[in-house]
Amino acid sequence: MSEQEVGSQDQVNEPETPATPAERSGMSALNKAVIAALLLLGIVLLVQLNLGDEPDRPVAATSPSASENASESAAGRAAESVAAETTSANVAILNRDEDDMVIVGGIERRGEGRHFFTTIKVPAGAESLYLSGSGASPLEDGSWGEMEQQVVDTFESFKETLESQGWSMSDIVQVRAFAVSDEFGYLDFDGFNRGYRKFFGTEENPLKPVRTFVEIQGLVVPGWLIEIEIRAARLPN
Repeated sequence: MSEQEVGSQDQVNEPETPATPAERSGMSALNKAVIAALLLLGIVLLVQLNLGDEPDRPVAATSPSASENASESAAGRAAESVAAETTSANVAILNRDEDDMVIVGGIERRGEGRHFFTTIKVPAGAESLYLSGSGASPLEDGSWGEMEQQVVDTFESFKETLESQGWSMSDIVQVRAFAVSDEFGYLDFDGFNRGYRKFFGTEENPLKPVRTFVEIQGLVVPGWLIEIEIRAARLPN
């Protein structure tokens, strides 16, 4: 018998290896991995439940109650009005009607822009107070400062004068400003508005006057870039 025949005979007579239980049940290595992962996940969930770490639950959306709707409606109406808290007894809440008209203390304002109203109607019997044209005071070094600083200084002086006589900045109904260019020939209109906005259309004073701004050749006081005059009006208490 040749070596080939002997080898073939050995292969034929070689006993078969018995199948494992897993093979008999048809379970593959992938199935084992999936089952192990599921078991591990179950253990993690049990640990979390024991520690009190429950998964987030969706919150059911609820419809707002009638009281909540009423509160939101009232808040919306309040947002449309601006309270003017000043020392003047005539200043109240700025209620705007359908024509965008504002009436405060009996004085009617229309056509509000960013810096002023276009018309203000003062009723008969109102008190008036006129303050003459004024400008900034010199600084400690003898200079006068730039436009914005001069405007702020001038209105601060007006405010002090008004309050000393029982009036307020909210009573101002008219502003006239006369401005000149600086030494370089530049008229700083933006600087004027920056200073002006610190006194009108603010939280402290939401009111604005009618306004005139005029560029002129020169002012009486050397160093002044701006001279301002104001008129105030209010109904007697």
